[in-house]
Amino acid sequence: MGRMRKALAVAALAALGLTGVTAGPAAASTDVLLPHPGPEGLVWVPERTGDGGVVSGGAWEGLPTVLTVACEGGGNVGVTMESQRGQVAAFSVDCPAGDAGVGSVTMKAGAVRSGSFSVAVDASTESIRWALTVTQPE
Repeated sequence: MGRMRKALAVAALAALGLTGVTAGPAAASTDVLLPHPGPEGLVWVPERTGDGGVVSGGAWEGLPTVLTVACEGGGNVGVTMESQRGQVAAFSVDCPAGDAGVGSVTMKAGAVRSGSFSVAVDASTESIRWALTVTQPE
């Protein structure tokens, strides 16, 4: 199952690169808010500013799912995740000026259904810089 899951994740990330990410223009910065999630990652949005989000696929309901968001710039972001038409997570992250704030939620296996999911990020100001990862640790 691990090999198939990784192939699905790679396919989902490839599709994401073409059409799946919706966000404002990325800020020019050399520091990374969240590192690449590695082989357990379903989604990695390295950096965006303002409101945005992501739609992806490749989730498997047999594993827990971890959604992590980091941000900076003063203000906050509201984060929601939906899976198969139902909200599975909602939280907010404070985004200090000059430092990164990080928020994360871990959902038990089965909370995120197999297939597609979406994550929305609602920034309190358009200048807030954020990043997110969605992982399914084995």
